[in-house]
Amino acid sequence: MTQAQEWPRIAVVGAGAVGGYFGGMFARAGAPIVFIGRKHFADAVSANGLVLHTSQGHEQIPAKATTDMSAVRDCSLILFCVKANDTSATATQMAPFVRLDATLVCLQNGVDNAERVGAATNVTVVPAAVYVAVSVPQPGRVKHLARGDLIIGPPSQRTTELKNVFVRAGISCRISKNIEGDLWVKLLCNCALNAISALGHARYGQIAQNAAAKQLMEAVVDEVLAVAKASGVTLPGIRDRQSGLAAAMEIATQMTSAFSSTAQDLNRGRPTEIDALNGYIARRGAELDVPVAVNHALFTLVKLAEQKAATERSYETR
Repeated sequence: MTQAQEWPRIAVVGAGAVGGYFGGMFARAGAPIVFIGRKHFADAVSANGLVLHTSQGHEQIPAKATTDMSAVRDCSLILFCVKANDTSATATQMAPFVRLDATLVCLQNGVDNAERVGAATNVTVVPAAVYVAVSVPQPGRVKHLARGDLIIGPPSQRTTELKNVFVRAGISCRISKNIEGDLWVKLLCNCALNAISALGHARYGQIAQNAAAKQLMEAVVDEVLAVAKASGVTLPGIRDRQSGLAAAMEIATQMTSAFSSTAQDLNRGRPTEIDALNGYIARRGAELDVPVAVNHALFTLVKLAEQKAATERSYETR
């Protein structure tokens, strides 16, 4: 059997920046892959292939793309990359076509996507903490800025096989014994950075160098850790405000030129994932009677900015 025949058939559901990057890595490695996304993405990839921009230059990668969800039917590995707000609706739409023996990996922001996808599809769902800075400057073009690694879990034969598939495609991947905690570490970093980047129109490097921004991040971190503790979640390597802030600052210094995905969505007049980030902490804090005023404020301000951006976009398209 040749190496090319050993690849699983792969579908990327939600072919935006994250799906485009990781799917592009698989396509570049020779894996059989289909991208399922919006019409403008599918048309661009069908016509010109996926164009992947990296620090080494850009590469045009032949790939199949469609808007038809039934394309997942023949795939044993599904990379689920839709925005967190669209998780349940997309999983329900996909459910009739998914093979019962398929493995689905949630490459998303937020901490509860795997449970929601599993409830809708009844297949094996693997959660993943994703660390990558990418953007889509034009349909069918993905610009990689920094990192591109995954944490999956819990340990099992399936996740071991998954890790090997990712590594073969040049994607760094490790298996966690506490994947829930790792998802919360990513949530903490997102809560500390995304809204500030969006509301301040600031790249991560600018936030890292601003003393007042770091004070605001500290307040966010305190609240996230308090909600995690009340939820019974242990964050690996995070013991207190100092270590929590250090985790977020590490992201900011690794991705200095990046705007958060929340900022990118606002700039395009699209819905953000803030409900799954600071909004999630605001809701959980209210449920658990944990004060979360700073996260609630950031959530509210992003929602107001989101509404304004959507209104302006609707006027532009009339």
